[in-house]
Amino acid sequence: EQENSTTTVKNFFLVGFTESAMLQYILFITFLIIYSMTWLGNVTIITTLITDQQLHKLMCFLLGNLAFIDLSESPVTLPKMLWDLLSEVKTITFGGCITQMFFFHFTGDAVAILLIVMALDRYVALHKPFQYLNVMNHNVLLRLVAGAWVEGFVHSIVQVALVIRLPFCGPNFLDNFYCDVPQVIKLACRDSYVVSNSGLLTTLIFIALIVSYAVILVKIRTRITEGKHKAFSTCGAQVAVVSIHFVPSIFIYAHPFQKLVVDKAISSLYTVITPMLKPIIYTLRITETKNAVNRLLNIFFR
Repeated sequence: EQENSTTTVKNFFLVGFTESAMLQYILFITFLIIYSMTWLGNVTIITTLITDQQLHKLMCFLLGNLAFIDLSESPVTLPKMLWDLLSEVKTITFGGCITQMFFFHFTGDAVAILLIVMALDRYVALHKPFQYLNVMNHNVLLRLVAGAWVEGFVHSIVQVALVIRLPFCGPNFLDNFYCDVPQVIKLACRDSYVVSNSGLLTTLIFIALIVSYAVILVKIRTRITEGKHKAFSTCGAQVAVVSIHFVPSIFIYAHPFQKLVVDKAISSLYTVITPMLKPIIYTLRITETKNAVNRLLNIFFR
């Protein structure tokens, strides 16, 4: 019965970043600012894409969905982390931990698949420009975006189901500021190596995306004459977003989690800072988006 029981541990204690009260207050203010900027940036992107008729394009539809997923991703860990930075005792229930893991992988995997769709969109646009609107029409993109959400849901369900089957009979101190599979399975009472499969999958997706964008950039450099700067800016922004999403993710999942400051720093980069950087990158790198955001801001602040 012990082998199949996961009810022994009722709560997990989160170690967090530091025991220094002063550093916790500094981190609280820093992360609160980042959280506010994440919401402001992504809401601005979504509002701009909806209200500006010039941006009612297929690529912008994907960009809006990416911003929406980032808005859905940041509340999974940040509000709890901000609360814990002001709390003496940092705990999370077993059910809360499982729920956090589910939504964390749900949104994270949906982002990964959506980035693949965005790379496919650019590939078709550059290699089959005359067939682009037939191949990547609005209905196709709707199905691909829906597929990203479904794949994220299925992957997350599988991860959580495997974790729930593990026996947790102690200890219950989680050396992190949120619940994730690599740290939680270390607290299981038996071997759990087969549970965490995100590292290999993330690495393979990242390699495939980098190769795809390398092919696209070579195509732009050698064959595109008109609109070359615009194409480079768009693909450059997507490569930057792919890198800041996947490189920390690979670091987290492709090697065993250790109780080091760098591991928590990379985790905070992936969970806190990356959702804030994406709208900034797209706003600065893509001229159409940058101009549309400026037009929107002029309406509000003129």
